[in-house]
Amino acid sequence: MRIISGKHKGRRIVAPKNLPVRPTTDMCKEALFNVLNNYFNFHGLKVLDLFAGTGSISYEFSSRGAGAITSVDGDMGCVNFIKKMATDLDLDITAVKSDVFSFVEKSKASFDIIFADPPYEMSQEDFEKLVQLIFEKELLDEEGMLIVEHSKYTKLEHLTNFSFAKIYGGSVFSFYEFESDEEEDYEDDEE
Repeated sequence: MRIISGKHKGRRIVAPKNLPVRPTTDMCKEALFNVLNNYFNFHGLKVLDLFAGTGSISYEFSSRGAGAITSVDGDMGCVNFIKKMATDLDLDITAVKSDVFSFVEKSKASFDIIFADPPYEMSQEDFEKLVQLIFEKELLDEEGMLIVEHSKYTKLEHLTNFSFAKIYGGSVFSFYEFESDEEEDYEDDEE
C-alpha cells in the first residue's frame, strides 16, 4: 500500500503479513479521497478510523494535514503496527486497542470524519447497528461525515442520514451526513 497524497505522497508502507486485515485498495482509497476533497479542507480535521487494520486510511488523512486521528482496532498486532508507523512518520495518530462497538458506546469525543471499514463478512444487522450507534452517541460533528466501506452485498442506503454511495468494483462507500434543508439528494451521483 502507499500514501497517495500530502507530505508523505508516494511513501510505500509494508504491513506484516500476519495481520488479520483486508486493506482498502489504493484505487478505492484514491477514489474515496477524490470525493472527500469536494467536501473538506483536511487541515486540522479530527478523524476517527474504525476497524483501522493497517492504518492505511489514517496515514492518508494525516499526510493530507488532518489534525488528531484516532485509529481503533481490536487486534493488538494492528494497533502496534499503527503506533510504529505513526512514530516513524511523525503523524498525530493515536492507536487504540478496543472492540469498535465498545469504543463507540463509551467515547465522549466528536469527529469531523468517521471512517469505518468493518470486515465485509460482518452481519447486515451489525453494519446497521454501527451506523445507528455513531449517530445516537453523537460522535459525528454536525457538519461531519461518516463513511462506511462494505461489500456490494450489504445494503445500507435505507438507514437514516444516508446521503449517497460510491461503488468501486465489489466495494461500496456509503456516506452519511446530518440532514439539512439545503442539501440535495446525492443518490444520482452514484457510479
